[in-house]
Amino acid sequence: MKKPIILMALAVAFACKEKPKENATEEVAQEVTQTQEEATWTVLFDGSSFDGWHVYNGGEVGEPWKLEDGAMVYYPPKERKKGEVYDLVTDKDYTNFVLSLEWKISEGGNSGIFYGIFEDEKYGAPYATGPEIQVLDDEGHPDGKNGTTHQAGALYDMIAVSEKTVKPVGEWNQVELTINHETNQGQVALNGKKVVEFPVHGPEWDEMVANSKFKGWEGFGAYQTGKIGLQDHGNVVAFRNIKIKEL
Repeated sequence: MKKPIILMALAVAFACKEKPKENATEEVAQEVTQTQEEATWTVLFDGSSFDGWHVYNGGEVGEPWKLEDGAMVYYPPKERKKGEVYDLVTDKDYTNFVLSLEWKISEGGNSGIFYGIFEDEKYGAPYATGPEIQVLDDEGHPDGKNGTTHQAGALYDMIAVSEKTVKPVGEWNQVELTINHETNQGQVALNGKKVVEFPVHGPEWDEMVANSKFKGWEGFGAYQTGKIGLQDHGNVVAFRNIKIKEL
């Protein structure tokens, strides 16, 4: 009779032992995942230097870009040589990523954010290869009246924003651009709201290009891996809090 008594005692002991909470385990896993996600952000511009950036097909960043109050600010030169551009591009290339930054445009101003830029002397500027997310004073620049695919937050000349979330000229706008070639998904969130979705390659992408001003442009949108760029469009513009998370 001793063995049954011992077995019963052990069974009672195990039954009384508190069971681990599945929810607690899930919460820990979520916290770990969240921490890992936060750790993957890489600062591309910390407000104190132009480290990690250079002029497209050029050298170090200098005039007409300036550092002011934690932002990089572009002041167009009064005179420039023919073909001279001051677009900035990252030193590093990226494929799948989430890019987060803030921009502020001047009254009547125009600029843009590029991705997938192929840097080569045969291309005169980033827009020749890199698709653009529009940065614009919608009310004050003619492009704002030139179709909804030319307005702030749009995938320029291809996909319009689903709703207007841009702030008035002179205020900071926060944009988050997601490019994922693995899932064939592109997305733009402007001031916390998703406003644009698009494929990033394949037949649907090709059709979008064919129906845009970029039809027949050799190299446009053709590079899945490329540089991030900030546009010189001849107007004062500022960028800050630039960071990227590679997927």
